Amino acid sequence: MSGVDESAVAIGHREQEEKRADVGKQSVQKSVAREYAEALFVALLLALFIRSFIVQAFKIPSGSMLPTLQIGDHILVNKFLYGFRLPYPIDTTVWEWGQPQRDDVIVFVYPKDRTKDFIKRVVAVAGDTVEVRHKAVYINGSKVEDAHATFADGDREIPGPRDNLGPFTIPDHKLFVMGDNRDQSHDGRFWGYVDLDDVKGKAFLIYWSWDSQETWVRWERIGDLIR
Repeated sequence: MSGVDESAVAIGHREQEEKRADVGKQSVQKSVAREYAEALFVALLLALFIRSFIVQAFKIPSGSMLPTLQIGDHILVNKFLYGFRLPYPIDTTVWEWGQPQRDDVIVFVYPKDRTKDFIKRVVAVAGDTVEVRHKAVYINGSKVEDAHATFADGDREIPGPRDNLGPFTIPDHKLFVMGDNRDQSHDGRFWGYVDLDDVKGKAFLIYWSWDSQETWVRWERIGDLIR
């Protein structure tokens, strides 16, 4: 009878154990990788949901809202305040439970080019009668004392709707908006009204601000509420 090679048997057992250990390690590695992938997927879905329905970030590209908003400000917009809005490509309000009020700073779809978003201040709402007289705004016959408005040209007036306009009444489901930088803002005085369905949300916070001319962070603006 041939003898049993115990050393060969031991080596075989050890190899099997090592293979089982390798399989176990691979299984653990796959499990960890799967957990990371699932966590990343959930995080992406959550971020997409928040951006689409709750809060969205925007960058200010122009000076039409100076001094309230400066070029290079990065802001957050509350998209849930006025209602539930479906994102692009549908891009419309499905349920409405609130409406912008006078003095709200809003982001909306520019009526003359729906590929662009504008940001302005609500000056008047549906039913209001508006008149711009020598740069001063009158709502329902009363002069509005707007602490946010600035006039780069001072008292100098030019022909056209910038400095004198109206009176006119805001139609139903519409808003009249203007930039705080009144002499350098392309706003409702030139192109009309904003439809409520085109309002994307209310601007409420500056979370980052970069001065491209000075190539420096405006630290003092970070965290400022938009009023």
